[in-house]
Amino acid sequence: MRPPAELVGDFRSLVAKTTRRTSFGFPYRAAAVPKGVEPMQEKGRTGGDYETDWSRRLPARMARVLIVEGPMRGLVRAVANPERTGFDRLSDLDEDRPVIFAANHHSHVDAPLLITSIPEPWRHKLVVGAAADYFFASRMTGALSALAMGAIPIDRTRVNRKSADLAAELIEDGWSILIFPEGGRSPDGWGQPFRGGAAYLSVRTDAPVVPIHLEGTGRIMGKGMNRPRPGRTVVTFGKPMRPQAGDDARSLGSRIETAVYELADESATDWWSARRRAARQLTPVLTGPEGPSWRRAWALGDRKGRTRRPSRSWPDLG
Repeated sequence: MRPPAELVGDFRSLVAKTTRRTSFGFPYRAAAVPKGVEPMQEKGRTGGDYETDWSRRLPARMARVLIVEGPMRGLVRAVANPERTGFDRLSDLDEDRPVIFAANHHSHVDAPLLITSIPEPWRHKLVVGAAADYFFASRMTGALSALAMGAIPIDRTRVNRKSADLAAELIEDGWSILIFPEGGRSPDGWGQPFRGGAAYLSVRTDAPVVPIHLEGTGRIMGKGMNRPRPGRTVVTFGKPMRPQAGDDARSLGSRIETAVYELADESATDWWSARRRAARQLTPVLTGPEGPSWRRAWALGDRKGRTRRPSRSWPDLG
């Protein structure tokens, strides 16, 4: 015996009033959620929520080796013409342990230049901390960044433990990481204060930090430039740094920033002069003079085609 039509209608009305529908997108259908229960949020597919696990599996790693050693290396050689120094300072590193590489940042050329400069065995088990709001703004750019550079999303717009936890887990799994502690490219040609990401990861995982200074990349493709202008670059690797007794992220971060300044001075002049200034705490900083933008622009000067001179006040940042 079938129930009366009016009872069926009343039951459907009751269900509609006590439930709400939420959609999770294809291939899932909308599901009824009882009132008072928070619906499950749809997982993001871009920005800091972009999943990069697939890019660290064997097929993607093999493809990345071909990209790095083929077109990326050729493009870097043609556009940046790099000189690489300081490899001898890495000789004491344990090749079986991951390393945190921390460098100044002026150009989109920086990441490919460093990926092709970091030596074996770290080069092919390397992830790059990349701005989630830029390199992972869409699923297409995220996929390209993850495949070609081994990039992982780092949220630079807000404090986000997910990015830090992912980076720390990868280091503990044996992956080295490349970080730009300034958080983004220089807006005016001068350096920016370092953030504490590299230092935090080193304190948390006990992985050594290798400071690196890049010279010349800002002239090739600095912020605001639409196309690269080929030039010459210098990549200087510094002595590995480890957390000392009593170190926290702030104190270690300050030492990392100072080490990059000293490498910049060394690149601009010579090792002996740079060490003498460092001993007297007279190393020029990369953040430039305080003051209005016109004064900073004037102090920076026109560095196009400028040759290195030992007497200048600040190292060549471009």
